[in-house]
Amino acid sequence: MKGTLTKGNCLLASLLLASSFNLYAHGAVTPQSIDTSELPQLGEEWLDENPYRQETGATMKNIIDLGASAYNQNCARCHGLEGISGGIAPDLRLLTPDFDGDEWYGYRVQNGAVRNGAVYMPKMTEHLSQEALWSIKTWLESISEDI
Repeated sequence: MKGTLTKGNCLLASLLLASSFNLYAHGAVTPQSIDTSELPQLGEEWLDENPYRQETGATMKNIIDLGASAYNQNCARCHGLEGISGGIAPDLRLLTPDFDGDEWYGYRVQNGAVRNGAVYMPKMTEHLSQEALWSIKTWLESISEDI
């Protein structure tokens, strides 16, 4: 009979509806702002090396905690929870903490990633402060894999 819902039609409609929610599961891709007022302030000009790497004690704990939160809000949807990549984007735990790692990180967060006109990563410095971005790098170093 025309217009009658069968078990098959209901199942198909349910699957389509459920799968459409997954397309929007992460919400907006606009980076979320981070309050860095409790961190040592770094100024306007981008620094070449991670200035938070040598911090200790409560200051380092604040940096790492803020970095973890900022990562989860802004990076995890592509780079994976806890920095463990699911294959969409590079595994950021594998960044080395030396100058080359800082140089690459600085370049990428300032310039983003665009291939064939498609934005794979936005220019994060347009949305997040230097303090937030270096706190993310500091957190990543605290969980990095030995390579």
